[in-house]
Amino acid sequence: MPSPRQSYFATSSGKEPKEVYESSDLADWSETEALGTPGQAPFTRGNHPSGYRGRLWTMRQYAGYATAAESNERYRYLLDRGQSGLSVAFDLPTQIGYDSDDTMAQGEVGRVGVAIDTLDDMETLFDGIPLDKVSTSMTINATASTLLALYVAVGRRQGVAPDKLSGTVQNDILKEYTARGTYIYPPAASMRITTDVIAYCGENLPRFNPISISGYHIREAGSTAAQELAFTLANGLAYVKAAVETGLDFDEFGPRLSFFFNSHRNFLEEISKFRAARRLWGKLVRERFGSTNTRAQMMRFHTQTAGSSLTAQQPEVNVVRTTLQALAAVLGGTQSLHCNALDEALGLPTEETAELALRTQQVIALESGVAGTVDPLAGSYAIESMTDAIQSDAEAILEEIDRRGGALRAIEASWPQQEIREAAYRFQKGTESGDIAVIGVNVFAKDERVPVEIFAVDAAIEAEQVARVRAVRERRDAEAAARCLDEVERAAKTGANLMPPILEAVTAYATLGEVASRLRDVFGEYRTS
Repeated sequence: MPSPRQSYFATSSGKEPKEVYESSDLADWSETEALGTPGQAPFTRGNHPSGYRGRLWTMRQYAGYATAAESNERYRYLLDRGQSGLSVAFDLPTQIGYDSDDTMAQGEVGRVGVAIDTLDDMETLFDGIPLDKVSTSMTINATASTLLALYVAVGRRQGVAPDKLSGTVQNDILKEYTARGTYIYPPAASMRITTDVIAYCGENLPRFNPISISGYHIREAGSTAAQELAFTLANGLAYVKAAVETGLDFDEFGPRLSFFFNSHRNFLEEISKFRAARRLWGKLVRERFGSTNTRAQMMRFHTQTAGSSLTAQQPEVNVVRTTLQALAAVLGGTQSLHCNALDEALGLPTEETAELALRTQQVIALESGVAGTVDPLAGSYAIESMTDAIQSDAEAILEEIDRRGGALRAIEASWPQQEIREAAYRFQKGTESGDIAVIGVNVFAKDERVPVEIFAVDAAIEAEQVARVRAVRERRDAEAAARCLDEVERAAKTGANLMPPILEAVTAYATLGEVASRLRDVFGEYRTS
């Protein structure tokens, strides 16, 4: 066993924790202001007085690949084994607005998620899954308005009214420019589409979260915990500001905002990050938007374990990593959780590894006992001190973003992107030097590889999906679809809410790519300099 280096204990920002924490290490806050009571502002200890005793977190395993029919089988498999909510992964062409038969989609159809071109695909995806009984999260951003419209249309076909649909559409375009890259239109146009979705959901889908403001991808790109928190909240403030400027009342739409965080390597730091996130968000919306509605001030968030922490070497060790990360999310008070599978550094999870990841959550929920106590680490000198420190660091970053004109202007000037790149570089250098331990990679490495079944998407599915979308175009009423697409374009030009015409277009079997093409004609495409 090697002698542990001191830096093995460092947080994501490189700070060394104290060997022993005392009460004197806590920030100079009154107990009521800093800690409070579960279910009450400042929400450090959680949003609900009973915590998980009243309701467990939603176990929402992210899944989707190949065709809608194959993904539907995986959803049914997971639901049969105790999953309590769906989380849909879309393929890259769907994410950036291309139909499966577009030349831009070649080689990517169904690879990293499910291919959705038309209402026909969406109906197949949810065949036999009652949308009034299952909550669905959709990880989609640039084309979020179209996928949400498709979901509403499927609900109509099932006889489920919009006000009975529940779930979340990610619809967080700012982090795409910062960390992920699946944007289509320039930032200002994208923000307009995002606020259209927020307004539409407020009027028509009261149980649906119109946005999931995501720090997950910011962290996956290499940020520190404090950067993840600060950049996420800065984006959230930008969305709220944009929505308020259109005439929406934050205290009315605020309760339907949701967030999405990463649960990473450092167990205590991650727990502290989640507690600081709730406290800081409530403070920000009270100060900046005059919120008086406590439900609007509550931060509700989904968490996913850190995909970037998984290793192809000794992949069975990933089970240990994700268990600790999932436990940190639970101890931090997450509302829903995805636990990564052990083989995801190699490919898409198999049915067996996806089930094991779900079982990990179930063991934490039903065997560990941690769900029986609300915020069980509250009062820990270490946790409270780290919570204060992360909040302080995040506030300093937020002040710099404000100085630069807010999140949108900072992103357009590439400041967050550069900060994340520098943090990622420091982490990579630490890994290469051995200062940061990665079990099985630079510590306790093995020459031999453990054999792991790698899930492969059948190459034939692309041709199948291409034929499927072309068949839909052949049998639809082409004139009706064209008229509906004209209305989408007209709404884009006039500033009308885009959701109603997009809903009518997809109901007439206009394709996702056709809707995106009309919006490209009006808004243009964004290219990085």
